[in-house]
Amino acid sequence: MSTRRFYILGFGALMLFDTLTQVSFKLATTHAGEFAMTLDWLLGIFHNYWIFGAVVGYVGSFITWMTLLKHAPVGPAFAASHLEVVTVLIISVLAFDEKLTLMQIVGGLSIVLGIICLSLSEKEEAH
Repeated sequence: MSTRRFYILGFGALMLFDTLTQVSFKLATTHAGEFAMTLDWLLGIFHNYWIFGAVVGYVGSFITWMTLLKHAPVGPAFAASHLEVVTVLIISVLAFDEKLTLMQIVGGLSIVLGIICLSLSEKEEAH
């Protein structure tokens, strides 16, 4: 497999797992009801199947991240690992009817542009 394809698949999987984790937490807390520091509330969380989606997401993210770190430069890899902020923002707007503000759009674009700049600078250093 080519290095480029490895990075695309790897960071795609990382975004997928990280997004799954955050969306699963959102759905688990939505179904759990109002937070209460009680044993019943805590046990109720573990009866909610969305919490298992969060666990799967964390395990998948960990394995994917460790694999990527073996091969990818740390700077761009760390930055790209935060792309889930953008994907979670998009899903929040589409699935949870949350409002999108101008500052969120600017922030999301800044994250994407920063990752592109880091990737391009890493490519130039390699040559």
